Amino acid sequence: MEPGGLLDVLGVAAVVLDARGRIVLWSPQAETVFGYSAAEALGRPAVRLLVAEPHREEVLALFARVMAGDGPWAGVFPVLHRDGRTVPVEFRNTRLEDDEGRPYALGLATDRATVRRVEQDLALSSRLVAHSPIGLAVLDLDLRFVLVNPALERITGLPAAGHLGRSFGQAVPSPDAPAVEQALREVLRSGVPVLSRQVRGPVRDRERPEDAAAGPDRPEADGTEPVWSVSLYRLETTGRRVVGVAAAVVDVTEQHRAERAAALARNRLAVIAAASERVGTTLDLDLTARELAELVVPELADVAAVDVLEDVLTGPRPGAAQGSGPAVFRALAVETAYPTVAREAADPVGTAARYGAERLVTRCARTGRPVLVAHVTDADLPHIARDATAAGLLREAGVHSYLAVPLRARGVVLGVLDLKRARNAVPFDRDDVLLAMELAARAAVAIDNARWYRHQQRTALALQRHLLPHGPTRLNGLDAAYRYQPASAAVEVGGDWFDAIPLPCDDGPGAAGAPGGAAGGRTALVVGDVMGSGINAAATMGQVRTAARTLAGLGLAPSVVLTELDRTVAGLDEMATCLYAVYDPEAGTCRIANAGHPPPVLVPADGLPRLLDLPAGAPLGVGGVPFETEEIPFRPGDALVLYTDGLVETRDQDIDVRLEALTALLAGPPRSLEETCDLLLDALREPDAPDDVALLIARARPREGSSDGPHGGRKEGAA
Repeated sequence: MEPGGLLDVLGVAAVVLDARGRIVLWSPQAETVFGYSAAEALGRPAVRLLVAEPHREEVLALFARVMAGDGPWAGVFPVLHRDGRTVPVEFRNTRLEDDEGRPYALGLATDRATVRRVEQDLALSSRLVAHSPIGLAVLDLDLRFVLVNPALERITGLPAAGHLGRSFGQAVPSPDAPAVEQALREVLRSGVPVLSRQVRGPVRDRERPEDAAAGPDRPEADGTEPVWSVSLYRLETTGRRVVGVAAAVVDVTEQHRAERAAALARNRLAVIAAASERVGTTLDLDLTARELAELVVPELADVAAVDVLEDVLTGPRPGAAQGSGPAVFRALAVETAYPTVAREAADPVGTAARYGAERLVTRCARTGRPVLVAHVTDADLPHIARDATAAGLLREAGVHSYLAVPLRARGVVLGVLDLKRARNAVPFDRDDVLLAMELAARAAVAIDNARWYRHQQRTALALQRHLLPHGPTRLNGLDAAYRYQPASAAVEVGGDWFDAIPLPCDDGPGAAGAPGGAAGGRTALVVGDVMGSGINAAATMGQVRTAARTLAGLGLAPSVVLTELDRTVAGLDEMATCLYAVYDPEAGTCRIANAGHPPPVLVPADGLPRLLDLPAGAPLGVGGVPFETEEIPFRPGDALVLYTDGLVETRDQDIDVRLEALTALLAGPPRSLEETCDLLLDALREPDAPDDVALLIARARPREGSSDGPHGGRKEGAA
């Protein structure tokens, strides 16, 4: 081993005297302590060189006692230094003999101040180590414990005997032991300390009732696995000799728990804030449910399902059937944090299932209170899963904790948010219940809004479809086809409509008595769009359509009909666009008036399709603006295409471009009117279009007995 250590710190001097008291040996340290070199000291009487006159008799008596073999002597007495000072020196004197039996006196001496300083340092270090609240340990060059203080015994839960002679990994079964031992080797090699590294301690035996409740196989994350802050320092002597590594250990479990609780609280606030932004972005019921499921996974659960009570979706009074007994749920959304068989255990989205009162999801919906199973057992799975197969899948997926919270809005339970944890080893707790309840409450309002919107949308659509023509009507001299397409599910129903009205003959009202009118009677073609959406727009459309049919039966000119409709719409405090045309097969003409509506397309039997250049007119309801009637030739084989703006208007294309696309489609190869309707809708209608569409195509038939016809050498168009 390398020299050095405590003796070097003390600077112990060695002096040997012969039987006459003369100095015969003088160490280099003696020169440091007394100031005399070996040449100056050797051969001289020690008492005269080093002792002042008043103390010489006492020193000679002590010397004689030691030389007589009466035992060693130790003590402190003043010594004369070469520079004239009197220095207190700590002595240890003992008798020596050589191989011939001659006696000598060995004196070991060191400066008393140095000894006292070392003693104080050792006493202080010993007390600090013994009574420090910080766990302290010293490991030797083989990185085995050689010192452990009581604080470290308390922190690790092991007595000192369980540490001494062992490595860190052998003494402390920490999951981070390999990393700690690597850090110890690096500190010993480099001398660079490691400061405040967090290390997981060994899992403690559960002594508290709440710890025991966690079960023997799954440690709680709230304190049974301690967390330590470990600092490592290389130990060196004053001569820079490495003697080992010191470790300082502080139990920061409570601090770590508090920091984790604060982080969880911040995360919960972030999830709640995200709910305000991410849930209920539309009035689509299915999308809103999916947004809720995506929000809570994986932040709150590994598996989430949103189930709504069937009577909420179909019944006139949501929640009226609540009470006790079974319930019928419809699955709206299922989300998982990773691929898992637990998804297969969930009800398929869109399907309805009837569950008995013993099911936890039923209990949650019926009572309107959360249901928490912090630690799921095999006995709990049949009450969570829909059947035995699903219970087996949940068991296979490792589901160990379950939480169901009601979706309550405006005092009514709409359904249940169903949450499960599998890979997330932390069971649901009361804080999770509070967070889930807050998210469910926010989402439930959005779901209820979407439910009401869906109900109103379906009501408006049903009303609108009821008010539109329900079947083909035989028209005078015309073949007709029509389509109505509502807007996408994300927006409300509009007020678009169309109509084809057989008119009475000019030779008297009796001529129009038969269905479709007498031969040669005229036909009114109408298409319009009430501004706005929803039930109000649909109801207004019904009123305007009824008024138009009534006015058409009076045989009025198109401009007069629009003038009267203008008054009607203004009286309803609404606005609408409308195109009104009257086909006269006898004259072979079509008279048209426009009230702010997109222009119709004329498809001649012997020419290319073109937009009719009509006076645009003002929308109905503006009031005081005159309307004009234009007359165009309309021969057998000619077709007229009437439509609402939902067919041609988009947000990303100019209207002129869209109208050109419309006429280009109509210029294609010959098709039936039904095929032409489908072609236009397929080509021009965009997915999720925000507006509804009414489309009416009418083609003039050849008159009976006439040689005119659509196939008499004409150039066929798509219509």
